[in-house]
Amino acid sequence: MENKSHALAAGSFVLLLLTLLTATAVWLTRDTRAMREYLLSGNVNVTGLQPQASVRYHGVPVGKVTAIGLDPDARAQVLVRIAVDDQAPITSSTFATLGVQGVTGLAFIALDDATPTSTALATGTEQPARIPLRAGLMNRLTDQGERLLGQLEQSGQRLNALLSPENQRTLMTAVNNLGQAAADLQQLSAQARQSWPALAKSGQETLAALQATSQRVGDSANEARASALAFRRVTERMYAPGGTLDKLDWGADVLVATGQTLHNSTLPAVQQAVQAAARTTRQIGELAQAFSDQPQALLLGKPTPHPGPGEPGFMAPAPAVR
Repeated sequence: MENKSHALAAGSFVLLLLTLLTATAVWLTRDTRAMREYLLSGNVNVTGLQPQASVRYHGVPVGKVTAIGLDPDARAQVLVRIAVDDQAPITSSTFATLGVQGVTGLAFIALDDATPTSTALATGTEQPARIPLRAGLMNRLTDQGERLLGQLEQSGQRLNALLSPENQRTLMTAVNNLGQAAADLQQLSAQARQSWPALAKSGQETLAALQATSQRVGDSANEARASALAFRRVTERMYAPGGTLDKLDWGADVLVATGQTLHNSTLPAVQQAVQAAARTTRQIGELAQAFSDQPQALLLGKPTPHPGPGEPGFMAPAPAVR
C-alpha cells in the first residue's frame, strides 16, 4: 500500500508540474495585441494553408489565420479569415497572396499594396472587410507548369508525327541524296584538279589577251583624246571673234539686205513691166481678132459703129416673119 501511495503522489506531482509548465508557456506566448479581422476571398488553391498560419505584411509577421472555408455565395471562392495587428497599415489597395516557407512547405499569407495610399480599410468583427486573394508564385508556377506540360505533349505528338515511317523513309532518301551529291562533288573536285593545269594555261592566255586588248584600248583612248583636242581647237576657232560663225553671221546679214533691196526696188519695177507686157499682149490680141473679123478694115480703116438704142439714127430690127 505504501508503494502505491508513493507512486500516486509522484504521478500527481508530475501532472501538476506539466500543467504549470503548459500554463506558463501559454501565458508567456499569449498575444496581447489589439487585433482586427479581415476576410480574404479569391479563386485560389490554398493547399498547405492551415489555421494559425502566419500572416505577414512585406515579410513582417502581423497576424495569423483564424479560419478557412468556402464562400456560401460563390462556391468557387475561398474565404480565409485572418486576425491582423491593429497597427498594420491595411488600406483599400492591399491584396493577399499565398506564400510558402522554404523547404518546410508551410504556407502563409503575404499582404502587399498595389499602389501606396493613405486610406485605411475599415473593418469590423461582425462584418469583416474583404481583401482580394490573388494567386501566389507557387500557383502561377503550377499553372505555367501545366501549360508547359501541355505544350511538351503537343511537341511530342508533333515529333512522333515527324518521325513517322513515311517521314523516316523521306528523311533517309534525303540523306542518301546528300551522300550522292557529296560523292558527285568530290568527283567534280578531282576532275577540276586534273584539269587545273589546262585551266591555268587558258587563264594565262586569256590574261595576255586582256593585256593586249587593254593596250589597244589605251591607244584608242589616246587617239580619242587627240581627236577631242583637235575638235576643241576647231570649235574655239569657230567661236572666236572673226571666226567662221562671225563670217556666216555677216553673210546672212548681206543676204537679208540683198533680199530687202530686191523686194523694195527691183521687184516693183519687174511687176510693172510684166503688167505693161500683159496689156500690150491683150491689145495685140484684140487687134488681131478685129482684123480676122473684118479684113477690109486693113484697107478702109475702122468701120463706123451702128448707133445703139437711144442714139440718133438707131433703127430697130424688123420682127421675124413666122
